[in-house]
Amino acid sequence: MRILLFLAGVACFAQEEPATQARRILESNCGSCHGAARMGGLDLRQRDSMLKGGTRGAAVVPGKADESLLYQAVLRNGQLQMPPGKKGLAAGEIQILKNWIDAGARWAGGPAAAEPSWWSFRKLKKPQPPPGANAIDAFIAAKLTEKGLRPAPQADKRTLIRRLTYDLHGLPPSRREVEEFLADNSAGAYAKLVDRLLASPRYGERWGRHWLDVVRYADTGGFETDIYFPNAWRYRDYVIKSLNQDKPYNQFVQEQIAGDEIWPDDLDMNGGFKIPEEKQKHLEAKIATGMYTIGPVYHEAAFFGDQVRYEWLTDVVDTTGEAFLGLTLGCSRCHDHKFDPLTTRDYHRMMAVFAASEEREVPVVSKFSIFGFKSGYPNWLKVDELKAAVNRIERDARKRVVDGVRSRFPAPVLAAYDVPADKRTPGQRALAAQFEKALTEAGLQENAEGKVADIPYTEAEQKERERLTYEIGKATLKANPVLQTATVLGPADRIPDVHITSRGDWRSKGEIVSPGLPQSLAGENEIRDSRRRKALALWLTDPQHPLTARVMVNRVWHWHFGRGIVATPNDFGRQGEEPTHPELLDWLAADFVEQGWSLKKLHKQILMSETYRRSTKWDEANGAIDANNRYLWRMNRQRVDAETLRDATLAVSGQINFAMGGRPVIPTLTKEEYTGMWARNQWPEALDPAQHNRRSVYLYVKRAFPLPMFTTFDAPDTSTSCARRDSTTVAPQALTLMNSEFMQRQAARFAERLRGEQGDNPIARAWALALGRPPTEAETTQAHRYLAEGEGALERLCLVLLNMNEFLYVD
Repeated sequence: MRILLFLAGVACFAQEEPATQARRILESNCGSCHGAARMGGLDLRQRDSMLKGGTRGAAVVPGKADESLLYQAVLRNGQLQMPPGKKGLAAGEIQILKNWIDAGARWAGGPAAAEPSWWSFRKLKKPQPPPGANAIDAFIAAKLTEKGLRPAPQADKRTLIRRLTYDLHGLPPSRREVEEFLADNSAGAYAKLVDRLLASPRYGERWGRHWLDVVRYADTGGFETDIYFPNAWRYRDYVIKSLNQDKPYNQFVQEQIAGDEIWPDDLDMNGGFKIPEEKQKHLEAKIATGMYTIGPVYHEAAFFGDQVRYEWLTDVVDTTGEAFLGLTLGCSRCHDHKFDPLTTRDYHRMMAVFAASEEREVPVVSKFSIFGFKSGYPNWLKVDELKAAVNRIERDARKRVVDGVRSRFPAPVLAAYDVPADKRTPGQRALAAQFEKALTEAGLQENAEGKVADIPYTEAEQKERERLTYEIGKATLKANPVLQTATVLGPADRIPDVHITSRGDWRSKGEIVSPGLPQSLAGENEIRDSRRRKALALWLTDPQHPLTARVMVNRVWHWHFGRGIVATPNDFGRQGEEPTHPELLDWLAADFVEQGWSLKKLHKQILMSETYRRSTKWDEANGAIDANNRYLWRMNRQRVDAETLRDATLAVSGQINFAMGGRPVIPTLTKEEYTGMWARNQWPEALDPAQHNRRSVYLYVKRAFPLPMFTTFDAPDTSTSCARRDSTTVAPQALTLMNSEFMQRQAARFAERLRGEQGDNPIARAWALALGRPPTEAETTQAHRYLAEGEGALERLCLVLLNMNEFLYVD
C-alpha cells in the first residue's frame, strides 16, 4: 500500500509543470535559510530576487544552468554546497532544477509558502498516534514493526525499583523500599512508586543537577583568578525548589529570562518582619535571572569595560540559544550560520535584547531587617578599628626588623637594593642579593619553599596583639550577620548601543542594531518594549513556538533513556541529528503544552510506558538491525554519573547528609589534590565534618579547579552549556574507585554500618544495600571465604562491592 501511494505521489509530481516542480524543491529544501531569513542576502521566494542574488551574486542565470550559482551549489562539487548539512538533493531533483534553469527559470505562482523546510522550525502540531493504550508505546511499536525489530521483555521488579530510584533521585533504593515494592502485588504498585519518587525532595536535587549542566552552573568565574560568586547558590536552590514544586516549565523559562521584568517589584513591605508571600514569589522570580550572572568571567578583561560587556552578552546569547531554543546561535556571532537560518544580524539583535540589563545585588530580607543591619553596623566599624590596630603593630614590628637588618650592611649594599630590581646593573644585583638573603632569613620575604617566617614581636607587642585578636573575635560574634543579597539581572543604568562586529572582535564596530528575535523564527520582529527580555521570554513560551517544548521534552527523554529522540539535545539545526521518532517527539511536545507544561506529568507518562519498563536484555537478531538501540527495542544500560556515584556511595555507607540548600559546601581535599591549586586560601573547606557528606549538587563548583573525582568520571566543563555528558572508561577511574581516600573511607564506614546493624548475615545485608538484591550462592560462598582472611576483610569486601560494575551501572 505504501509503495502504491509513493508511486502515485511520484506520478503526480511528474505531471506538474517544471516551474512548479522547481518551486516545490526550493521551498522544501532552501526556504528556511533563503526565505524570510535571507541568509547571505539571498531570497529564493521570487524570480526577481533570485536574479538579483545575494552577496555572492545572481543565483540564477536564465537559460544557463552551468553558470548559475544555484545549480553549482546543489551539485555540491565545489566549495559552495547546498543545502547545508549531511544530505544533498536527490539526483532527480538536481536534474529538475537544471532543466528548469536551462528552460528560462520561469517562476510559478505568487510568493512562496511560509512553512519552513527544516523539521524543527515547523509549527508544532499534535499528530494522531497509532492505535494503542499508551501513545508512547504505540509510536515506538510502529517504528519497531517498520524496522523488523522485536521488543525486549519487561524488566523484573527489582530492576525497576533500582532503575526508577536512580533515575529520579540519583540514589539507590533502601532495603525497606525494595522489600515493600516487592511485597506489593497490587495492580497500581508501580504507579504508586512513580508518584512517591516524584513527590520526594530528592527528585529536585537529582533533576536540578541535569538543568544546572544545561545552564553551565558554577560558583566561580574561571580562568586564573577564578573570582567567587557569593550568591550563585541561590539560583541553584531556586532550580531545585522549582522542580520539586513542579513549576510549569513555561513559567520556569519566563522567570529565568525576565523574572524581574514580568513580575516587577521593589520588595518593600507594608510592615512586619517578613516579606509578604506574593512579594516573596516575585523575589524568587528575580533570583531566577541569576542564571545570567554565573557564566565564565575573565577577570583581567575588566581593564576594558567594553570587552567585559561584549563577552557577557555573547555568553548569555549562546546559553539562551542552546538551553531554550536548542540552536547553536553562537555560530552566527562572527558570520551568518553555515547551516541554519541564523544571521550575524540575528545574533547581535539578540545581544541588544540583553544590552538593556546588567548584574545587580538585591536584598533578600525585609526592609525591617535591612534597617536592623544598618543599626548594628557600628559593630563592624569596631572590628575594622581593631584590625587596623593589629596592622599597626605588625607594621611597627616589621620596620624594626628591617631597620635592624639594614644597620648590618654598608651604604653601597643598601643603595643597590633600593634600585628597582629591573634596573640594577650586574654589580648592583650581586650587592642587593646579600641584603635580600638577610631579609629572607629574618622572615620578611618568601624563602625557596614559598614560606614566610613569623615577624618577631616584643613581649608587649605580642600581648597586645593577642588581646586585639581576641577582641576582634568577640566583636565579630556580636556584629549583625552580613546583609543577605541575591545577584540578579536588573535594568542597566545606561543602555549601550550594540554594533555588528567583524568576526566577533569587540573592537571592530559596524552598524548599530536594534533588539529583535531571529528572523527565520519570528519574522520581522523588532522589540520596541523597554522590557526587552520580557518580550523574548513571552515569545519563547508561546504555545505555538516550534522549539521550546520540543527541546525540553527531548531533554527529559534523553535523561531517562540515555539518548534523546534527537541525539543532539543542544542542536536542533541541520548539523544536529534528525529525530528517530519525529511524530512521537511532536506528540509529546504538544501534549506537554496541553498538560500545563508540567514536567512531573511528562515524567509519569514516560515512566509508565512499556518502553521505559523493558529489560536491557540483548537480542542477536535485533542487534544485527539496530545495534545502538536507536529505536528502543530494549532499555539502555547506563553508567551512573560522577555525582550519583559519590551520593550512592555515601548512601550505602550510611553517611549521606540530606540537609538541603545554602551556600556551597567546600570539602576537604587530599594533600596531592591541594598541590594542584595555586592558592590554598581559594579552598576554605567546611569545618563541620557532617557538611562534607552533603549531596553532590550542593558541593562547591570551582571552574578553575573542579573536584578531581568528578573530573575523572566525566563531569562537564562548566564554561559552556552541557547537553549530554560523556561516559568514558579509563584507567584513572579504576584507580579512583579502589585507592582514593574517599572510597577507602566510605568502605570502612560501610563495614561499620554492617557491624552496627542487627542481623547475623552481614553478607546478605551488604548485597542488599549496595546492589539491591540478595547474593547468589556462589557469591555467598566466595564472600565467606574472603571474610575468613581476618582483620580488615569486611572493609575490603565492602570496597569490592563499591567497585562492581553492578554498582556503577543501572539496568
